Amino acid sequence: QVQLVESGGGSVQAGGSLRLSCVFSGSSFCNNNLAWFRQTPAKGREGVAAIWIRSASSTTYADSVKGRFTISHDDAKNTVYLQMDSLEPEDTAMYYCAAAGGSCHWVGLSLSAYNTWGQGTQVTVSS
Repeated sequence: QVQLVESGGGSVQAGGSLRLSCVFSGSSFCNNNLAWFRQTPAKGREGVAAIWIRSASSTTYADSVKGRFTISHDDAKNTVYLQMDSLEPEDTAMYYCAAAGGSCHWVGLSLSAYNTWGQGTQVTVSS
């Protein structure tokens, strides 16, 4: 069973930066897809960025964050990061780390593939 613990959220002004961290522990068959999603009452849960941790070159981003957000991982620390730059008020949301346990292929930001979630960390961007 995989556990995910997020940290790094907070409040920042537009144009600022934050880095979210997600520490993952435990084990699961074929658990190489990790991603960040965000949720607001208006938009529901949407994918932000995903990474295939066995190959750092396999990443994907939502169009709304391309060029501003970067997903990465540190194998030694069992941690996935989301570096968020040039933040906009529209980025305000609860951010969740997720793992697609049992998916032995690249699933990108396919929401239905993600079956393990962290508790979430709030990001608030003021104008």
